[in-house]
Amino acid sequence: MDGIPGCSIQHLRYFYEQAVSYTLLKGQRYECNHPVYNVCTLYLIEDKGLAVIQQRYHPKLKYTWWGEIDESLRDDLYFHPKFLDYFNKKGGEAINGLFPTVTIRQVMWALRMKPLKREPWETVFDKSPF
Repeated sequence: MDGIPGCSIQHLRYFYEQAVSYTLLKGQRYECNHPVYNVCTLYLIEDKGLAVIQQRYHPKLKYTWWGEIDESLRDDLYFHPKFLDYFNKKGGEAINGLFPTVTIRQVMWALRMKPLKREPWETVFDKSPF
């Protein structure tokens, strides 16, 4: 990259960088009795919804769990130009209080967003439905 004027490795960002300030206009915390998670971020349009989850880690206990996504991602997903198409394809009505569920990585991949940095403790559900 040294030969390209105005371009340097320092300015290229491969991973998603969370904003310092953000709004929380879309997506809401939703508690349920899903076998994999108890809380998620729910995007709801009329009766149709899509639950999005992100894996968390407690370093002292070496324990992982699935929960709601980072707040800084909520509006970034919803206002992405391809999100409503993805929502219409993957979302659906609740069955016994459970909405169709995807991981944050699945959504970001489908929308062609820069991914979150993968951690060594993460479990991969990227190709299987919930």
